[in-house]
Amino acid sequence: MEAAEIRAGRERWQQRFAAAEKRDADFTTLSGVEVDPVYGPADAAALDGFERIGWPGEFPFTRGLYPTGYRGRPWTIRQFAGFGNAAQTNERYQMILRSGGGGLSVAFDMPTLMGRDSDDPKALGEVGHCGVAIDSAADMEVLFGGIPLGDVTTSMTISGPAVPVFCMYLVAAERQGVDVRSLNGTLQTDIFKEYIAQKEWLFPPEPHLRLIGDLMEYCVEHIPAYKPLSVSGYHIREAGSTAAQELAFTLADGFGYVELGLSRGMDVDAFASGLSFFFDSHLDFFEEIAKFRAARRIWARWMRDVYGAKTDKAQWLRFHTQTAGVSLTAQQPDNNIVRTAVEALAAVLGGTNSLHTNALDEVLALPSEKAAEIALRTQQVIMEETGVLNVADPLGGSWYVEALTDRLEAEAEAIFTRIREMGGDGTITSGLLRGIEDGWFMSEIAESAFVYQTALEKGDKKIVGVNCHTKTVEEPLEILRVSHEVEREQNRVLGERRAGRDGAAVERALAEMVAVARTSDNMVPAMLDAARAEATLGEICDALRAEWGEYREPPRF
Repeated sequence: MEAAEIRAGRERWQQRFAAAEKRDADFTTLSGVEVDPVYGPADAAALDGFERIGWPGEFPFTRGLYPTGYRGRPWTIRQFAGFGNAAQTNERYQMILRSGGGGLSVAFDMPTLMGRDSDDPKALGEVGHCGVAIDSAADMEVLFGGIPLGDVTTSMTISGPAVPVFCMYLVAAERQGVDVRSLNGTLQTDIFKEYIAQKEWLFPPEPHLRLIGDLMEYCVEHIPAYKPLSVSGYHIREAGSTAAQELAFTLADGFGYVELGLSRGMDVDAFASGLSFFFDSHLDFFEEIAKFRAARRIWARWMRDVYGAKTDKAQWLRFHTQTAGVSLTAQQPDNNIVRTAVEALAAVLGGTNSLHTNALDEVLALPSEKAAEIALRTQQVIMEETGVLNVADPLGGSWYVEALTDRLEAEAEAIFTRIREMGGDGTITSGLLRGIEDGWFMSEIAESAFVYQTALEKGDKKIVGVNCHTKTVEEPLEILRVSHEVEREQNRVLGERRAGRDGAAVERALAEMVAVARTSDNMVPAMLDAARAEATLGEICDALRAEWGEYREPPRF
């Protein structure tokens, strides 16, 4: 790029920065030195390829979505929490909000994630153990009791039964007297990554995609600020993928959902802004920063050049980050505080929009209250004490970071080409479905995980406390244990709610929902009526299992 173009770009950025709202804060170093809000090449310099780096708030958004960076607003501290029953998790949410958390992120237990009620025989021993048990809209009311849903952004990490759980959330908001049009937050809903990595599906792909399309349409029309899809690379990385695979598989999933919206005749500029992303922040500090920067650039280019998005918001890749659960160790668990801090800092320097920091004891159990507070304070120390909010994309222009960004982008593009070839018709969606059916994604991740594990066992890769520096003076941790009494109490309350509701109204609502499933009409209103009638999650999902069948993963050896 010529010097005059760089100068013009800087002037454009300065105008947008001047017009944007900024926080009232101290933007100086610890020693009192004033710093500029962004840095770039000297005005008199020419720099080949600078258009691929650019300025914050300008296409291709490599350096961030906003001209102000975090001077406009910092990332949202969104701590992931859920355990036991709804009342217990509500207490944890109240603690998070009192301690300065800016948003809530709901972890559900395994029966809920699989669309099962707590008294389902398949739920035995699992209720409330890896998240909160939610059986009906009444549970959702308790979960958010005393928390005004119109004022708090809420993320829900669930995909298979995401739509009925979302309907229960809407009912809880209605019962609070909240105008649902004002709701803001994120629902995961990403079924592609379930087939690829996490394995928490209910139905074959086509019915799941139908529900996702219905939800996208419903939110565009009725809840415009809410993001109905959080495309999740986190679970792909946790399953053992490389950074490039996480980047490529995640964005490919996102492209598949864009193609779904377009196939329904939706305006890409209207629905694409309702897509968000969820990435892992692992321990290779610079690789993670480069991954986030490459993700924004790739997404913006594909949205503009492949799918025809014209507005900035439709080209923006907004993302939430969670520090890497698989990097935590049971050995010397206090070391996990350091690991999480490094990963959180990488996410911030990569420009994350919201962040969850894992607790030091999560490798052993659900976080204790003390460990959860340390995880929260980790973000607050980074936010308040380090000065990293002062400058947008402070590592932009680093030879190493830019080379890594370019390298990851090139690797991702090669994977996109492979996915398109697998489908045979040039679309990402067909390639995703074929790759899922053939077990290609699973094989690619398994191979990467095997290579990394081999390096650990040989000692080529080091983990402190595990295969090096193993001598320790640590004492055993006290960890949070969920009593089996939680399951007994949850089932007792569930039984009472079933006995106290209008059973005939539930049966009518479920029958109407199945009738709509046999048409091309949007299913969300009928499912919402079932939730209002206090149909349980298991009843809703079982009715649809009977209609659509259950998915069985093809064997692969």
